[in-house]
Amino acid sequence: MQKALMLIFLIQKSKEDPIVFRWVFLFLAAVLIIGTVLLAINRLFYFFEMAYVEYVKKRLFFNHLYVVKKDLSKEDKSILRQKIKFYNNLSIKHQSYFEHRVNQTISRIEFIGKQIEVTNEMKVIISATLVKLTFGFRDYQISSVERVLIYPEAFYSETNKTYHKGEFNLGYRALVLSWKDVLHGYQIEDDNLNLAVHEFIHAIHFYYMSVRRRSTSSAIFLDSFYELTNDLDSNSKLKERLVASEYLRDYAYTNQFEFLAVIIETFIETPQEFKSQFPEIYKKVKGMLNFNFAGY
Repeated sequence: MQKALMLIFLIQKSKEDPIVFRWVFLFLAAVLIIGTVLLAINRLFYFFEMAYVEYVKKRLFFNHLYVVKKDLSKEDKSILRQKIKFYNNLSIKHQSYFEHRVNQTISRIEFIGKQIEVTNEMKVIISATLVKLTFGFRDYQISSVERVLIYPEAFYSETNKTYHKGEFNLGYRALVLSWKDVLHGYQIEDDNLNLAVHEFIHAIHFYYMSVRRRSTSSAIFLDSFYELTNDLDSNSKLKERLVASEYLRDYAYTNQFEFLAVIIETFIETPQEFKSQFPEIYKKVKGMLNFNFAGY
């Protein structure tokens, strides 16, 4: 408002003083030119990066670029060190990027306690889950999740009139989670069950589908997934071996949305076993997340 009033003042002043008018005109022209150039550069960058991703290699030109990096408190960093193995395996530089993204995610998302008080631990662990899953991408602020509702344990869902441990509500742009089961997912890290990972993948999937035309991160994620499903459909022996192995729990075969959530949940929990049993599928999932981190 103050800037608008100042601009009006300058324009009115310029009518009285030709010199002032000339400077105001030059200033506005410079702003317009700079804005146009920056917009053109941004569009050219996007065009070439998208072409590279689609026709050359599924890799971003860059992933991390922050004008000002936000830090976390010592308490929040301690929570990351205690609970998030992925964070501990990162380099010091990448840990600082991870912390920045956790900070931004906590600031952006509304955390709502249902029959439970929201704590810093809840915010950090839940935010770190989303950051971990999108750490290979530049487009990490998943707008399909604006709020997270946290229950102490399994809750009654009005959606299908039954008890759930977690659900993603696209219409409400909300994740609903049982805190007991979120913690269980991090206490036992090799059972291929992580509630927060599973539900966040649903949110990421829907978000990336909505921005496919303008997000190279989305293009990598979705195109790799489509390639994986096509590979499995065309290679019946591999598909049969995957099903027969029972490495993925039966719920994965409910539909493609659940298949995606379960296969990434499994990849996150037991990457080395996944790589050993199904190296072709593992490589495709790793590419889907654009992962190139220790442990994967």
